[in-house]
Amino acid sequence: MKKPVNPNQCQVVTALDMIVGKWKPIILQHLMAEETLRFNELRRRIPDITQRMLTMHLRELEENDIIHREVYPQVPPKVEYSMTEYGKTLEPILHAMHEWGTAHLERMKK
Repeated sequence: MKKPVNPNQCQVVTALDMIVGKWKPIILQHLMAEETLRFNELRRRIPDITQRMLTMHLRELEENDIIHREVYPQVPPKVEYSMTEYGKTLEPILHAMHEWGTAHLERMKK
């Protein structure tokens, strides 16, 4: 049995700050499923997100080394996004949260 975390030293908030928001988990799920996507491919897969929000979230995820942004020097510019090795460590966490969310919705239906 794991020893409980001291509430005064809990870093759950730190972890949640990386993935919290309406769109970040969805962006990450798409990048985990597809490996590499261009900006407009992400926009098509998440039709309700605005260009501004997608740009903002991608920048935040890149700043935190969760995703990698690759710019190709060509005209028109080509930019691709992918998960970093560090970002891939979120996959089991996001999967567990997805499973919990699914179970929670089922529980609330009862």
